[in-house]
Amino acid sequence: MTNKCYLSKNYKGLQNAGNKAKTDIEKILQQQGFRNVGLKQTVYTNKVLGFFITLLGVLKAPFCLHKGDVLLLQYPLKKYYSFVCNMAHLRGAKVITLIHDLGSFRRQKLTIPQEIKRLGHSDYIIAHNTFMKSWLEQQGCKIPIGCLEIFDYLSETTAPDRDLPPLPYGVVYAGGLSPRKNTFLYEIGETISNYHINLYGNGFEAEKAKGKEHFTYKGFVPSDQLIAKAEGDFGLVWDGDSITSCSGNWGEYLQYNNPHKTSLYIRCELPVIIWKKAALAPFIEKNKIGIPIDSLTELNERLKALSPEEYKQMKANIAIVSNRLSNGYYCTKAVEKALKTLL
Repeated sequence: MTNKCYLSKNYKGLQNAGNKAKTDIEKILQQQGFRNVGLKQTVYTNKVLGFFITLLGVLKAPFCLHKGDVLLLQYPLKKYYSFVCNMAHLRGAKVITLIHDLGSFRRQKLTIPQEIKRLGHSDYIIAHNTFMKSWLEQQGCKIPIGCLEIFDYLSETTAPDRDLPPLPYGVVYAGGLSPRKNTFLYEIGETISNYHINLYGNGFEAEKAKGKEHFTYKGFVPSDQLIAKAEGDFGLVWDGDSITSCSGNWGEYLQYNNPHKTSLYIRCELPVIIWKKAALAPFIEKNKIGIPIDSLTELNERLKALSPEEYKQMKANIAIVSNRLSNGYYCTKAVEKALKTLL
């Protein structure tokens, strides 16, 4: 009999967006009949204690596996990943790797050959999307690869019903707001004429922003509260240095990854404004839940041309996708495909 297993990550500190994504995956796996072969997930602040708890969980995991079992790992697992994969194989188990972040991209903690070699210890990989899948294959990855499409976003909170918005539209931007990460925020204000931006997060330095009268800084709001209380009509997915394209390490990564904030906007039932070259832009277009653009300088005209009927249809479409995200639809589908391939 095949046992479906996962290794829980013991998290340090407060839950951030990355940990929220991993925690949601674990909950969805439990619904699919997976069991944790590590230690119970715990949130703590002591890094030394965290190191030893994580190590204990990693050492425990292989002894819970048997021949024919399948182990799902959420990547990166830092220095333990290759060890866990090798031990699982010694026990006769197969390994599915679900990617959250690639160390050779934005953070450049690994070289590309190092990352491909590391991922080669898996038996099946779940990439974010077809663009990440193609990139991995082009870099020499020989492992079968499937796609997640988009990260699910579990929450019992639901977005409120809203009437058709009065003009001008409000655009929500949530996340890190510092000039270092999102220089574009400090440039876009001078191009705005018929919308305003509501900012949610930490680090906004209003005195450095051009056209700051077009911004309303709401501060940090926990995601569950934001789903219910987000003030705006669209969610913006953009990163980097420029308003004309997503550039720099943060911006260019959008061509391959699925930002978790996109899922949050969808759960808020906010149609998504996204860079046309972003990996998630085809998903937004296919489901008709937003507006892909080449440059933020287009946004005034695109919003001006949008009819109330078109906006109403986007809202109807996004409610369907939001419901899927709340039920773990995309992770469940991707994992089922992986199991079918391996078993």
